[in-house]
Amino acid sequence: MSVPTDLVAIIGAGQSALVAHLIDGGYRQLVAVDISGIALECLRASLAVTDAVTFVQADVRSVTFERSVDVWHDRATLHFLTDPADRIAYARRAAAAVRPGGYLVLAEFAPDGPSQCSGLRVERHDALSLAALFGDAFTVVDTFERGHITPSGAEQRFLHALLQRRTAHIARGE
Repeated sequence: MSVPTDLVAIIGAGQSALVAHLIDGGYRQLVAVDISGIALECLRASLAVTDAVTFVQADVRSVTFERSVDVWHDRATLHFLTDPADRIAYARRAAAAVRPGGYLVLAEFAPDGPSQCSGLRVERHDALSLAALFGDAFTVVDTFERGHITPSGAEQRFLHALLQRRTAHIARGE
């Protein structure tokens, strides 16, 4: 990965501080994707530099990009997709978006993480479930679990995963 020329898609960007941190690190080709236009406007208002960011209001299951992305970063979006068809659509979008050799970076609830978040049911993941979901197009490079302390003081277990886009793959049937 070259810095700072990579095109990085931040999936479920919301009001994440990640975008500002990437800008501070020199990145100038960022795409902040969120289903909420309000969240994206709040994010835009919080940034000192906005010309480095393209703001895209879209559903992750159908989002498209003008060109291939080098890095697809998702912290806590995939685990809200509880329907298997939605997860497959997500995996297809990631495979279509990430260039061969590019990366998928995920942080999702681990098997011992919460079963709900913000009152919504979630799908927890482990290395095997990610390999099954993304295995046609991506190789799991590394995974690890880590606790996250919420503002209320509760710990939530997350699975962090790095996957690399294969140079060739066979698409799953419809």
